[in-house]
Amino acid sequence: MTTHTLSVLVENKPGVLARVAGLFSRRAFNIHSLAVGQTEHPEISRITVVVDVDELPLEQVTKQLNKLVNVLKIVELESDRSVQRDLLLVKVRCDSRQRADVLQIVDLFRAHVVDVAPDSVVIEAVGNPSKLQALLAAFQPYDVREIVQSGTVAIGRGSRSITERALEKVATA
Repeated sequence: MTTHTLSVLVENKPGVLARVAGLFSRRAFNIHSLAVGQTEHPEISRITVVVDVDELPLEQVTKQLNKLVNVLKIVELESDRSVQRDLLLVKVRCDSRQRADVLQIVDLFRAHVVDVAPDSVVIEAVGNPSKLQALLAAFQPYDVREIVQSGTVAIGRGSRSITERALEKVATA
């Protein structure tokens, strides 16, 4: 199995996310990451799904997704032809003696401290999953108290927009 990132443009209506996720669930595919949000057009949302699946079953799922009424367009985003990012918030327990070391790691990974307490810091990092895993590994010697991670968001490189054609589809409906 290989990892695939799908960008699914859908009408921004209630229940659409449940139907899209349900299609993967019925096929017993494990969704590694799922992120959804409104696009530059309020009537269209983009669902970014990262899933491990072989080529043939992915093709079948894509065809079934296209049959859903509110699905407008599906594009597989290859990692070398797209920008893909995750957001990570991590709370690290550190006292005043350890704080300089923790801040050095934060700088090394171009992350940001977003909250400081007397005995901990909350760090925000944005990047691809391997960068975020490396950051977490660097914090191994410290007491990581909490981790919150978003799903992957992705967009194709270059000037082409997949939303333009989908908008035409919504306008004619």
